[in-house]
Amino acid sequence: MPSCRRTRTRRSAWLAFGLVALAAFSVSAQLETSFSVQSVQPEPTPEFSAHDVHETPTPQHALADVKQATEAAHAFKVAMITLSNITAHPLPYDHDPFSQSSTSQGLSFLSSYLPSAQGQGPIGRAIRIAIKLRQKYSPFRIFSWTDSSATAARKKDEEMRAKAIKVIDLLQYSAELGNTDALYTLARLSLFPPNIYFTSDPKLAHSYYSTHASLTGNATSQALLAFFHATGYADTVSVDQAKAMLYYTFAAQGGHKGAQMALASRYWSGISTLEDCSRAVGWYEAAADTAMEMFLSGPPGGLTLPYTHTRLSDLDGGVYGPGASVASTGLNVVKPAVKAGFAQAAGETWEDLLEYYMFNADRGEMDFAYKLGKIFYQGSIYATAGGIGSSSEGVGRIGQDFNLARSYFLKIARQVWPRDPTHPLQHNVLTDKAEGVAQPGWAAKSAAYLGRMYLRGEGVKRDYELAMMWFERGAEYGDRECHNGLGVMWRDGLVKGRQDISKALGYFSHAAGNELAEALVNIGKIHYGRGEIKLAGTYFEAAIRYGSPFEAHFFLAKIHTLNMHTAGLPQGFAAGSCANAVSFYKLVAERGLWDEDLVDDAEFAWNSGTARGKEMAILKWWIAAERGSEVAQNNLAYVLDQDRSILRLTSFAPIEASNDTARLALTQWARSAAQRNIDSLVKVGDYYYHGLGVPDEPESVRWEKAAKYYQSAADTQLSALAMWNLGWMYENGKGVPQDFHLAKRHYDQALETNSEAYLPVLLSLIKLYARSIWHTLQGGQNGLSLWGYDEDKSNLKREIDAASSSQPDHEDDRVISTAEELEDDFRDDDSWYIGKAREEFHRRRRGEARREAEEDPVQWARDRRLAENERDGDFGPEDYFDAALRGGHRGEEVADEFAETMLLVGLCVAVAILIYIRTRIVERARREQDERQPGEQRQNLGVFPPPGDLARQDWLIWR
Repeated sequence: MPSCRRTRTRRSAWLAFGLVALAAFSVSAQLETSFSVQSVQPEPTPEFSAHDVHETPTPQHALADVKQATEAAHAFKVAMITLSNITAHPLPYDHDPFSQSSTSQGLSFLSSYLPSAQGQGPIGRAIRIAIKLRQKYSPFRIFSWTDSSATAARKKDEEMRAKAIKVIDLLQYSAELGNTDALYTLARLSLFPPNIYFTSDPKLAHSYYSTHASLTGNATSQALLAFFHATGYADTVSVDQAKAMLYYTFAAQGGHKGAQMALASRYWSGISTLEDCSRAVGWYEAAADTAMEMFLSGPPGGLTLPYTHTRLSDLDGGVYGPGASVASTGLNVVKPAVKAGFAQAAGETWEDLLEYYMFNADRGEMDFAYKLGKIFYQGSIYATAGGIGSSSEGVGRIGQDFNLARSYFLKIARQVWPRDPTHPLQHNVLTDKAEGVAQPGWAAKSAAYLGRMYLRGEGVKRDYELAMMWFERGAEYGDRECHNGLGVMWRDGLVKGRQDISKALGYFSHAAGNELAEALVNIGKIHYGRGEIKLAGTYFEAAIRYGSPFEAHFFLAKIHTLNMHTAGLPQGFAAGSCANAVSFYKLVAERGLWDEDLVDDAEFAWNSGTARGKEMAILKWWIAAERGSEVAQNNLAYVLDQDRSILRLTSFAPIEASNDTARLALTQWARSAAQRNIDSLVKVGDYYYHGLGVPDEPESVRWEKAAKYYQSAADTQLSALAMWNLGWMYENGKGVPQDFHLAKRHYDQALETNSEAYLPVLLSLIKLYARSIWHTLQGGQNGLSLWGYDEDKSNLKREIDAASSSQPDHEDDRVISTAEELEDDFRDDDSWYIGKAREEFHRRRRGEARREAEEDPVQWARDRRLAENERDGDFGPEDYFDAALRGGHRGEEVADEFAETMLLVGLCVAVAILIYIRTRIVERARREQDERQPGEQRQNLGVFPPPGDLARQDWLIWR
């Protein structure tokens, strides 16, 4: 009996030890499964209970706690695995069927030989055409064997719903057992349901987040609680800005980047607190430091920057439509989002564009092949200015495909370098080159991309020696990207035995001389590291001018922060440095969103077109807007716009305008306007004029405020609509005293600002003069003059003359500035090299050429297609008449030719009418004369008129 008891005791001890080891292993293991909407994982938090603090644990309690922790961890793990299976399906709102993730390019040996829709040649085109036919003629079920039946779909739907219920039940059970990670996941699922199988419940999410934050102090939970209190989202809690500031502060102190941005935005804008630039700089600097740290954790050159964000209003030509909005007039008309909106309105799709590019690339057109490789490398139709490392625009995204990009670049490069040596560092730029190659064409630029892919390990295994080989090949032909890549490799010593700062600086200087933003940043960083702050700032500012999107802003912000804290500087200088630092830090923090890009996620959700997708888009835009994102503020205001005017009727607003929704839209319009969005500023004036979302107050007060907002927008000299609105208000005396002269001046300024406003301004001026005449006839004063020089013009002329007379003669200044410009152009610095004078002369002679990155691929394809149509037409270029009719300025001359034709037709009709009238008058005079002399025989003079005829005077010949 004692031996049995000892055996049983020993077994119990071993069982307890095994349970403890299993629990420790389960708690310490990190789950690799995650779901798509959980982009920000909660930081690890210790699990504890009251027994851990106040009671000495007994063996029985310890064993019970171990069992409970083991059961909770097991339930949480099963729930997460099931959740990953549910959310493993692709999202229903992809931008383009050619979209592919750069992380999923690993193809098997067999699949690399099978045809696909992304392949080249006739087989790939045939597959793409078959896919199009199937999509277009789906009722015929061409590929009916791939379509699941309705019964199978219902069965799949029921299965997914059952799994969703299982996930929620397991998570709730795990949370009840004390697993805080399960509690956080429940909150995340309730606020951001990943698909339709989960229910959105903001109130339940707030309860979970509140419990989780109180137990663990998790910064993410505190940041979302701050959002609830700041906005009162879904009526979960009442709006309490004090609590919002408290939770934002706790979360920011805990290192949450979004909370730091929200807190900085509030201090900068004075939202529920006093404006404090220094505090705003501190929090924005913390967020920017986090972004920069993540950027530098990537391959040489840093992580690839996320896509730029897109305003929904830009896709529609601006808030007020094309022509009427500042976003689509003037220089803004070349913005990628505006051009993409025009292309989509014309029925063009990215799929059709890529099909056209592939067709021409397969025919051997190297310019199409290069542009196609560039598109697949950057993952977007539109590239941002600044070079390869400046990322691309989100509006034209198609998904990165490094394998396809490499195939096109190699196809081009092999025309110049048909083979690679066994040892890349022993290559010879002269002997490796193909015979008879005089010009590299696109090969040098392709070598830059190939070198960058080997340098960073994009689509290929990272190989610094191969990267240096391709960079040296392209640098032989003077490619700026290759020189910059060589500078990076020599600076960092990526190839053994090849590290030389002075040599790297020479490469950087050559690339910077060709206006490459990344090279200017690299030179600036070298000077910044040496303590040459002023010289470094000069290079960073130049890099920003040439399109640097990230690093230059960060280092300039650091420089302005140093100036802000430098003792002995004037107060105004310190304030200016503070404002500049805030702007630069804000841009870096908002661009470096690799961990949680709410604006991008919201755009995907909105493009799904579903009610759930739009709900999630509005929520994520709202959270990002609280963090200071102007794009999010503009998008949120645009989809909630309550302006029910005839010219701007949105489908987002309900039939009856809700004042709560209008108040939210007005808040976002105002915050967007505070970040220098002129159209948003005009919108704020519209809301005050129409009384949308504003407090109940007399119309006269609202109109005065509206006039002030219109005046602020008009003072920028950019918004013709704001000027027209001011003219109308002065004409009618709404919000401002009635003044016909000021009304006419604002109408004229609207036309000068935007020539597309010709018709509305013309009609307004006609009505204005009519009202002025009627006002004068009724005995009014200060009416417009119809005959003399208008008084407002004469006053304006006197003001201009007075201003010009007070200015000294600037002829000498002009000469001096020209000399300074020449001195700047030919200053002896490190960036000079043999042959630069000739290059600078030719560059100035032909003008500043547009950078390749700023070209519009859609317009370029249109031009090439038109050129091919003309080349393949019935008439060749020797037919000058046909060539003139089909010249490059047809689109510009259509309106002028039509106007001239109509003018000639009108003149011809007028002459014919005059001739007809004169003929009738002459005939009538003849008849009257014949009636007065009935017995007189008239002499037959033929065509010559008889004596007394009025027409006889026209036949007189003066001798």
